[in-house]
Amino acid sequence: MHELSIVMSIIDIATQQAKKANAEVVEEIELDIGELSGIEQNAFDFAWQQAVRDTILSHAQLIINKIPGQGLCLECNHRFPMHQLYDACPECGQYFISIQQGKELKVKSLVVT
Repeated sequence: MHELSIVMSIIDIATQQAKKANAEVVEEIELDIGELSGIEQNAFDFAWQQAVRDTILSHAQLIINKIPGQGLCLECNHRFPMHQLYDACPECGQYFISIQQGKELKVKSLVVT
């Protein structure tokens, strides 16, 4: 379950940023998670609930922005939505694809006090 290690990294980032701001509590954390990032949402939610207990994020509102996958076919230059990493181009059927968005995994913002 790599989601737990991801959650632990997010907790570390939030803790470091809160310390820099001399804050004691994180009220809100906003994440961008791409559809193609490989994150299993149920596993992430479970890991989050367990890992944030007794941390600076224990009462934080979690906001997750789902970033849809988008690919660009390098054969025919067609842009299209992607739902899996190895989707073929719906226009020409080729697999030579450049992923344009959807692999994001980042802390977008924190609200601290």
